[in-house]
Amino acid sequence: MSALPVPPLPILLVDDEEQALRSYDLNLRYSGLTNTIRCADPREVRSILARQEVSLVMLDLGMPQMKGEDVLEFIKKDYPHIPVIIVTGYDEVETAVRCMRAGSVNYLVKPVDRAHLLSAVRHALDSGQEARGRAPRQAESAPGAPGGEDSPLARIVTRNARMKELLAYLEAVAGSDEPVLVTGETGVGKEMVARVSHAASGRTGKFVGVNVAGLDDAMFSDTLFGHKKGAFTGASVGRRGLIEEAAGGTLFLDEIGDLEKASQLKLLRLLQEREYYQLGSDTLKAMEARVVVATNQPLERLIDEGRFRGDLFFRLRTHRVSVPPLRERLDDLEPLCAHFLAKAAQRLGKPAPAAPDGLTELLRAHPFPGNVRELEAMVFNAVALCEGELVSLEPFRAWVRQARPLAGQGIFPGVIGQEPAGTPSVTTANAEPFAVGGDEPVPTLKQAEERLIRDALERAGGSQSRAARMLGITRQALNRRLLLQKRKSQLS
Repeated sequence: MSALPVPPLPILLVDDEEQALRSYDLNLRYSGLTNTIRCADPREVRSILARQEVSLVMLDLGMPQMKGEDVLEFIKKDYPHIPVIIVTGYDEVETAVRCMRAGSVNYLVKPVDRAHLLSAVRHALDSGQEARGRAPRQAESAPGAPGGEDSPLARIVTRNARMKELLAYLEAVAGSDEPVLVTGETGVGKEMVARVSHAASGRTGKFVGVNVAGLDDAMFSDTLFGHKKGAFTGASVGRRGLIEEAAGGTLFLDEIGDLEKASQLKLLRLLQEREYYQLGSDTLKAMEARVVVATNQPLERLIDEGRFRGDLFFRLRTHRVSVPPLRERLDDLEPLCAHFLAKAAQRLGKPAPAAPDGLTELLRAHPFPGNVRELEAMVFNAVALCEGELVSLEPFRAWVRQARPLAGQGIFPGVIGQEPAGTPSVTTANAEPFAVGGDEPVPTLKQAEERLIRDALERAGGSQSRAARMLGITRQALNRRLLLQKRKSQLS
C-alpha cells in the first residue's frame, strides 16, 4: 500500500529559474512535503489550475513571460480559496503592499532560508484564508493614504510620505500571523507602531509587551512560558506566561537585539513550531499570539559580530518596517507639535495653548537625538510653564541650547556645539560659518564631511573598512574621499 502524498493536494511552485524550483522542491521534500508541481512558465498556471486542484501556490514576481502580479490577480479572482506566497528578489515596500492587498498570504525575499520557507508554507497550509475566516484585504484608499479617520493607523500623527508608506505596509500585512520586525532609533515610536499594527489586525486578544533587555535566560523563559506550581524552588504557585496572556492578540518583545543567545534559540524554536512547554510541565501548549519585535540596534552587524543568530533574524524579518528618525521627517514637526500641545494641556488640566510664531523654524535646526519622545517632552515642558493662551518660545530655545553639548558627544563632534579642545581647525575657501537658532556657528557641508570621516577613523582605530561601515558607505567610497582630501591639502 503506497503512502499518501503530503500534502494531499499538491503545492504549485512557479518560478522561471529552474535552479530556484529545484531548491524549493528539495527543501520541501527534505521536510516531508513531497507533493509538488514545478512550473517554469507562468503562462501555464491557468491551465494547471483548471485541471488540478492545489493546496498552495508559491509564486515568483520577476518572470519575463508574465508578471507575477498578473498571475496573482487571476488566481485570487478565479481561485480565491488558494493561498499564495510571493517569493521575490526585490525587497520593495510598495510591491509588498500591493501583493498583500491583492490577497497573498506572505511575501518572502530571496534568498529564503529553509526554516523561514517551511514555516511560511506550513502556516499557509494550516491556516489559509478560508480557515482563518478572513477575506482578502482590499485597498480601501489610495497608496500613501492608509486607513480613514476611524482606522487605528490614524493614531500615528504624520503627513510625511515615508511614514504614510510605512502605515500602508502595516495595513497590508495586518492580517498576517507572521512576525513583524520594527527597527529605528530610540524614541521614534516603535512601540506605537507595534500597537497600531495590533489594533489594525482586528485581533480580539490583548497587546502584551515586555522589554527583554536585561532578562537572563531563566527569567526570559519564565516570563514568556510561565511555570507550574513546584517547577523550581520557590514556585509555590503556578504562573501564566506572557504567551498565554497574549493569546488571540499580539506579543511585543522590545529591545530584541539585547536578548541572550540561549534565549534567542528558544524564541526561534517558538516561532518555528508555534508550541511551547510551561516550566515544569510536559504538556505542549499552542502559541496563539502574533509576535512583534523591536530594536534600535543594527541586527545585521550583531550577526557579523556573533551576538545575534542569523536564522532568528531571517525568521523575525518576515514583515519589516523601519521607522525614520524625526530629523528625516521634519514635515511632521508642525502636526506633532499641535498634537502634543493638546495632549499636554489635557494632562495638565489647562486650555490648549497656541504655538508661537517661529517655533517650527527653531525646531528644524535641532537634531532631535531623542526623536519624537524628545519633542513630546519639550512641548510638555513648555506647556507646563505656559500661563497664557500662547506658548512662549523661550523654553524651546533653552532646551535647544542645553541639548547642543550632548549632540556634540556623538559621531559628529563640534558640528553642533563647540569644537573639542585640541581638534585641528578645518577651513574652506570662501566659506563662512553662520548661526541658525543660536550663537554657535554651523559648519559647511565640506567641513561636516571631513569631521565625520576623521571621527569615524578615530573610532575605528584607523581601519577604513570599519569606518566605512560606521558611515554607511563602501570602503572604496571612503578611500576616494580620503584621496581627494589628501590631494587638496597638498595643493593648498
